[in-house]
Amino acid sequence: MKKTMRLVQSARDEEGRWLDKGTVAFEEGRAETDRVVTLNPDRTYQEWMGFGGAFTEAAGYSLSKVSDEHRKDIIKAYFNPALGLGYSLGRTHIHSCDFALGNYTYVEENDETLKTFSIEREQKYVLPFIREAVEEAGQPLTLLASPWSPPGWMKTTGEMNHGGKLKPEYAGLWAEYYAKYIEAMEAEGIPIWGVSVQNEPAAKQVWDSCLYTAEEERDFIKDHLGPTLARHQMGDKKIIIWDHNRDIIVERAETVLSDPEAAQYVWGTGNHWYVSEEFENLSVVHEKFPDKHLLFTEGCIEGGVQLGAWHTGERYARNIIGDMNNWLEGFIDWNLVLDEKGGPNHVGNYCDAPVIVDTKNDEVHYNSSYYMIGHFSKFIKPGARRIHLEKQVDGLSMTAFKNEDGSIVFVVLNETEEDVSFSLQIDSQSADVVSTKRSIGTYLI
Repeated sequence: MKKTMRLVQSARDEEGRWLDKGTVAFEEGRAETDRVVTLNPDRTYQEWMGFGGAFTEAAGYSLSKVSDEHRKDIIKAYFNPALGLGYSLGRTHIHSCDFALGNYTYVEENDETLKTFSIEREQKYVLPFIREAVEEAGQPLTLLASPWSPPGWMKTTGEMNHGGKLKPEYAGLWAEYYAKYIEAMEAEGIPIWGVSVQNEPAAKQVWDSCLYTAEEERDFIKDHLGPTLARHQMGDKKIIIWDHNRDIIVERAETVLSDPEAAQYVWGTGNHWYVSEEFENLSVVHEKFPDKHLLFTEGCIEGGVQLGAWHTGERYARNIIGDMNNWLEGFIDWNLVLDEKGGPNHVGNYCDAPVIVDTKNDEVHYNSSYYMIGHFSKFIKPGARRIHLEKQVDGLSMTAFKNEDGSIVFVVLNETEEDVSFSLQIDSQSADVVSTKRSIGTYLI
């Protein structure tokens, strides 16, 4: 039986996004060109978890500043499995991060008993956002929680911002804080799938931050966080290390995961896209520790809002493809929604997001990044597996997955100023393909 292929395309120079470009039939026989891309659906790799974004206080606050109609539309656009991006993952912060309205913790100053622990602050913006997303998704989300800094009094610097380190005498108490957070969230009906040890542990930031060497992260896991979660019957909660850039991900993973005592508690390694696009480093980590997992935990366009820009979406697609082809298992974007400035951010670290709301004029803007993510998330479903791909064509980024129903999703990103033609070969059949300049195409086979 001849295979057929439907193209869904978005291009810089075309009006409209996710345009249905019709169906092409494969023909029997080998391609007659040397510009060939070959897919082998029988040779499979990692299983895909899904896509998602971050429920920050800034995102929830921005969402609260638009009309109810816009709020519902945005949540549908992200989480509806049929009409939206079909997000199934999420991330949130354990007390404040830079995309909060200010520094805050869940306990009173110097409360070494954690008796005052309360997540009441999250009732205003974060929890309602998560609940509405879950309702729209029609199922619980896989939620990762990350701390940006311990309370200042637990640190060598006495403050949450500007780096510093966790004081050794507070390591056990800080581990208890994670367990308290999980208990409090689950008491609100919001299950926490896992935690990362620390957001960006190698970065001294002007906002909430805390530094860990690889050895310090390893020891905190094996001596405190892992045993503490186990003691609280939370051994099923996943622990993610690193939660930072790809450039030195290998060194961090080697130090932590080569230690059996620490590794027994670790689910996998989180990566961000800042600094470099050394996608191959993920494969190195996978090859060294094939029983551990890889999850993209944060990425955004820095420097404020860039409404209407095309290159910002291309960065998303290029990074998703690059990481997917190197054993990534899931993708979590940074802020789901930001305001017209790219905030709020309590230190002015403004960024872009796939959805920007103009809180002054009650308007919603969907950036190219939103549509680029959709070229993957709307079609590559949780449970899909990456399949083998060989390409003899330059200038294009591409990846392919096979869903559980047997359908194949082939995504092609063309960042060049030229249309690029090639032949797609599957088994004994081939089809001619033209990738439009500055476009992304999702081929459904």
